[in-house]
Amino acid sequence: MAAVSSVMLLNPATGLTKRSSLKQFLVPSYVPSLKRSANFRISSMAEKSKKEQAQSIPLKPKVSTNFADILAFSGPGPERINGRLAMIGFVTAIGVELANGQDLFAQIQTGGIPWFIGTSVLLSAASFIPLFKGVRAESKSNGLMTSDAELWNGRFAMLGLVALALTEYVKGGALV
Repeated sequence: MAAVSSVMLLNPATGLTKRSSLKQFLVPSYVPSLKRSANFRISSMAEKSKKEQAQSIPLKPKVSTNFADILAFSGPGPERINGRLAMIGFVTAIGVELANGQDLFAQIQTGGIPWFIGTSVLLSAASFIPLFKGVRAESKSNGLMTSDAELWNGRFAMLGLVALALTEYVKGGALV
């Protein structure tokens, strides 16, 4: 429903306004006001105060370098380190099996334990050094070599080692 509204008309001769009811034009009564009440603030980017500059710079979240936090169940250490060890272990186990024909259990029995311990200590130390400095793998990941890709490769390597051991145990010998 449209309502008839009174409109202010400007008389050009006198400059005065008078109220007139325009019945030929149906002007709704809900026409918004043209009066502006917005406040404008104009500033130059070069004139920012030090307080505004400090607020505009995003701060990095502080990461814990506590040993208990790094090795916590949901911490950055356990899965990443175990995944790295599993990747090295899986590739080594398959490589020795292809070269010598020894299965995984024979590799462990014929001198594999000192190599395993030495590799575990070396890779764990190399993984702990950046974690204790507060550097996370997520901050250094870009392109093809992302931190998520490393986690997934480590998970698949862990599953691969377990599958290799179970398959060789059931088969009773080397896989290849």
